Amino acid sequence: MKNLKWTLALAASLMGGAASAEISDNVVRVGVLNDISGIFQDTNGMGSVEAARMAAEDFNGGAKNIKVEIVYADHQNKADVGNAIARKWLDVEGVDAIVDVPNSAVGLSINTLLRDSRMTFLASSTASSDLTGKACSPNTIQWVNDAWATGNTTAAAMMSRGGKDWYFLTVDYALGKGIEAEAQKYIEGHGGKVLGSSKHPLGTSDFASFLLQAQGSKAQVIGLANAGGDTINAVKQATEFGVQRNGQQLVAFLLFINDVHGMGIKVAQGLQLMEAFYWDMNDDTRAFAKRFAARPGMNGKMPSGNQAGVYAATLAYLNAVAATGSDHARDAVPEMKKFRGKDRLFGDTAIRQDGRVVHPMYLFEVKKPEESKYPYDYYKLVSTIPADQAFRPMADGGCELVK
Repeated sequence: MKNLKWTLALAASLMGGAASAEISDNVVRVGVLNDISGIFQDTNGMGSVEAARMAAEDFNGGAKNIKVEIVYADHQNKADVGNAIARKWLDVEGVDAIVDVPNSAVGLSINTLLRDSRMTFLASSTASSDLTGKACSPNTIQWVNDAWATGNTTAAAMMSRGGKDWYFLTVDYALGKGIEAEAQKYIEGHGGKVLGSSKHPLGTSDFASFLLQAQGSKAQVIGLANAGGDTINAVKQATEFGVQRNGQQLVAFLLFINDVHGMGIKVAQGLQLMEAFYWDMNDDTRAFAKRFAARPGMNGKMPSGNQAGVYAATLAYLNAVAATGSDHARDAVPEMKKFRGKDRLFGDTAIRQDGRVVHPMYLFEVKKPEESKYPYDYYKLVSTIPADQAFRPMADGGCELVK
């Protein structure tokens, strides 16, 4: 595990006694597990590690002189690699919580491994809705986004603006199929139609044939049920094909500010997308983002929603440890589930019994180049989906923890 590094030993300078004896070996260790070298390195990567470090610094011992260490490793988007790292952290390294974990296959594997263990799983970037549904665990809290929210809220927001007829470009694995299925269910249940769908392999560079089929369908909305480089390539080629110029709307289900920055605002202009976090929403998000951008190695980059989720989840976990005097999941997770209030980055927030963190979601449109006034000034808000509508109703998820 050459990518495993001990990165931070933070001892608070606040007055107070020694950390509680219930804190294992007197240190709370949080492991950031993500993709550091592959397709998620911009939206997660070392930015997530910096976000966790920021949370540890802001926690500042929790007024109890609690020591925090942040460690990290690269799961390489492989479930077996992620599982091996998590097992070593659990059995050998004394890590108390795992945070981040983009890639649903890795996340579901970690979820199974940690069930009923002492470790807490803060799944702030795992998009599978099963984490708070049929696979829900007493050890897991899921932040930011999931396939149900992505599919349903995006479809609802677009349909409310007249987008009744749809065509999907979908990546051919569980995440894409899950998003399309959720969106289709909503669309057809609310008087709309899905006119067709094209499945493409992960890592597709040429979307020409798929886009021609989408244009030929005459659908009002072309939904991109993919992520990362696939979405970027599809948007770039859609611009070349004049898709939006010819009256069809393009909506991305899973896109982040880093992706828009990568493709450029000239290419992305007019694109609709659903996000849980935008750095330029208010004074709190701007203050966080500017601190983040100034961190080592960030070079002025603004945080993605996933990186903001790592910060929020890590800080919430550390606050629960301080409140209970224990870093064991059986104590920390129920304490986290008591939270109802305002999160500085995600707004009105609650943590449900199934482990789902609910908060508002936002439909944005990418600005035209002439509308952007400063770096990363890319989004204009189209509509807000309130927290109580943005995520699957708890009764519909099939989680055995829900009484």
